[in-house]
Amino acid sequence: MFTVDSVSIRYEKKCVINNFSFSVSQGEIVSIIGPNGSGKSTLLKAMSRTLPCEAGRIVLEGKNMKEMNAKEVARTMCMLSQKNNAPSDMTVVDLVSYGRFPHKKWYEKLNKEDMEIVEWALEKTSLSAYRDRSIGGLSGGESQRAWIAMALAQRPKVLLLDEPTTYLDISHQHEVLELVRELNKEMGMTVVMVLHDLNQAATYSDRIIVVQGGENCMCGTPNQVMTSSMIKQVYRMDAEIQQQAEGQAPRVHLLGTVK
Repeated sequence: MFTVDSVSIRYEKKCVINNFSFSVSQGEIVSIIGPNGSGKSTLLKAMSRTLPCEAGRIVLEGKNMKEMNAKEVARTMCMLSQKNNAPSDMTVVDLVSYGRFPHKKWYEKLNKEDMEIVEWALEKTSLSAYRDRSIGGLSGGESQRAWIAMALAQRPKVLLLDEPTTYLDISHQHEVLELVRELNKEMGMTVVMVLHDLNQAATYSDRIIVVQGGENCMCGTPNQVMTSSMIKQVYRMDAEIQQQAEGQAPRVHLLGTVK
């Protein structure tokens, strides 16, 4: 579905991502974790073509993304950043409608089918009652759901999320991640997201990729990745890992900084 093949990225003279490789299968939820400055968001931006790669290639559905035009990419993939901006007086329904633009020619207006998809996206994200409310009047969780609704209206096969729970309280974090899991299960949508919270990554991911110093430090299931030795090596923290029943995510209990 999605392959990152020996990718390297530089900011001026600094190598931020070095010879990085991994693949994502159709219908997977993959989370990217790692300390601040490790290159997580940079990697996601490269996957969305926001940043160019100095070396390597990124393949989407068997096609080198360098050779795909912008509309072709947008019909297949959507990325939501840490903080998304829209005019505060824009209504929710107008924002969500932008998700249909990749499927239209520049001179075409939205038709009945497009609006049915927009209404479906609003319903799927529990925002039908908010359709005429301005973006500026939404809470953090409602705003994040509105952007996810826009992504849904785009009908992508792959959804990239850069720290989707940033700026949200615990309740809204849970709400957004539960929605992501629901979309994955019901629609088979492939999800790649950057997360900071280790327990959220363990709970909501099929696989986890650990980034350290711009390199792929580890990749595997939550039970394979969430170990006290990994946390000590990558985060310089002592931790206790509580293994749950089979099929359940491990729980990470941080004990303090390594001395």
